[in-house]
Amino acid sequence: MTVLDPDLNADHSATGSKKLPRQRDHALRVEPMLALEWSHAIEAAGGVGVADSPAQSRRAWIHKADEQQVLALFRAVGKDAPAPWWLRALDRGKIASRAAAFALEDEITRLLGSRPGWVFVPWATEGEVGYWEFVPSESGVYGPAEPTTVQFTDRHPGFVDLIPAHRGPGQRQAIEFTPAELREQIEDLENIA
Repeated sequence: MTVLDPDLNADHSATGSKKLPRQRDHALRVEPMLALEWSHAIEAAGGVGVADSPAQSRRAWIHKADEQQVLALFRAVGKDAPAPWWLRALDRGKIASRAAAFALEDEITRLLGSRPGWVFVPWATEGEVGYWEFVPSESGVYGPAEPTTVQFTDRHPGFVDLIPAHRGPGQRQAIEFTPAELREQIEDLENIA
């Protein structure tokens, strides 16, 4: 970020001139801003398009840069910075590597992407990966509902939450899964929805 010297008009105050000097006549001071740098780091590069899987949304600096550099910048910005589940897990030593996290996302994509009714929703909160929705669970006997959702998380070692379809007031409660458990129970979960 470029910041002009706050004392630009110091020499002009005695003469009463309100005219700002030309920018090229004074040196500029440049100050890095970690929050701005981080927002650029998580921003998807390249063309704008809707991703239909987590792999298609891996276009930001954090997905391609050296893993240790990504971790260092994340730690410098602060652990409350918007970030994908895998970076928080990596920071806490809960997952071995970014590649292991991508493999887990790809495993869930192979499972859900091959089944009818599952749709990837790429517009999660800032910095997050996205989630899967089971579209048939959106409508039911008593009208529209929040659909069954599968999302990635760093809250537990299975890294997958299933949030059942929900109608009416109250919060939806996540059920902790591993990819293997989700694979084993997917048909039953779809039938319940």
